Amino acid sequence: MQIAIIDYGSGNLRSAAKAFERAGRDGGLVADVLVTSDPDAVRAAERIVLPGVGAFGDCRAGLNAIPGMVEALEEAVRKDAKPFFGICVGMQLMAERGLEHGVHQGLGWLEGDVVKIEPSDPLLKIPHMGWNELEVVNGHPLLEDMPATHAYFVHSYAFAVSDPAVLAARVDYGGPVTAMVAKDNLVGTQFHPEKSQALGLALIGNFLKWRP
Repeated sequence: MQIAIIDYGSGNLRSAAKAFERAGRDGGLVADVLVTSDPDAVRAAERIVLPGVGAFGDCRAGLNAIPGMVEALEEAVRKDAKPFFGICVGMQLMAERGLEHGVHQGLGWLEGDVVKIEPSDPLLKIPHMGWNELEVVNGHPLLEDMPATHAYFVHSYAFAVSDPAVLAARVDYGGPVTAMVAKDNLVGTQFHPEKSQALGLALIGNFLKWRP
């Protein structure tokens, strides 16, 4: 099984690749993890991962800067329905718009905008950084048999989904904050599974076995 982790100049590529390799080994799967900026490699892969670190607009610009990459994603993920995993800003890019430092168009795969977190408690700092406990909202195969409940976050903006059905999990940070979204062959986590230890490896392992 080939997993393409997209390299567009934004993301914890090395740690993400190592986490996917380890989850494959732990699950007894032969997983060939390829970090790539080649659109043809994305089309050829069986599963696609889009990481992301930084500002929404910068990440979208980085994706646009690779000739043919957005088209390859649309073909592989939307047309061919290959399993897709967006991490942090990679998850946010599935939204219609990001409202960070202006208005930026997302991929438009899921309805909603990425908006600034505004905790009700003024003592809660932004960015939301550190461990927080997941609350499962709508069950999903990736969340089955979790060995832990806490995940690691680093973000100032969150995905305000328009359709409650796509909200798989949330956390409380002075109010509800989207932690995971899922629809059809699409999944995305605001938290970093590659930094979330046991929970993260189990989640990635479930993604590698998932048949949407």
